[in-house]
Amino acid sequence: MIGAAALTVALARGSGLLLYVLNVHNAHMPKMAATALRSSVAETLNRVAYQGERIELERHGKAVAALVSIEDLELLEALEHRIDLAAARRALKEPGQRNWNKVKAALGL
Repeated sequence: MIGAAALTVALARGSGLLLYVLNVHNAHMPKMAATALRSSVAETLNRVAYQGERIELERHGKAVAALVSIEDLELLEALEHRIDLAAARRALKEPGQRNWNKVKAALGL
């Protein structure tokens, strides 16, 4: 899991650093072929749910998905919401307004 200090830094710096922090952590994430998951679903889910392990699923040697605990998912979603909120606040501070009807007309909608 990512420590609280890393999360604070990630939130303060924005999504670019957040991705960097997560990628550094992912270097230590166990990998599993997606086909191997079929034969060990229950064991793999227990590792994720009860031990907090994150498992990267690969197809043809390429990462395609990850299994994470519900706690990790909730944390990632909270981070996304904070980043989206910060972006929305920045957008609201931008000068000028655009008429929606003019924007639609310019786009041919």
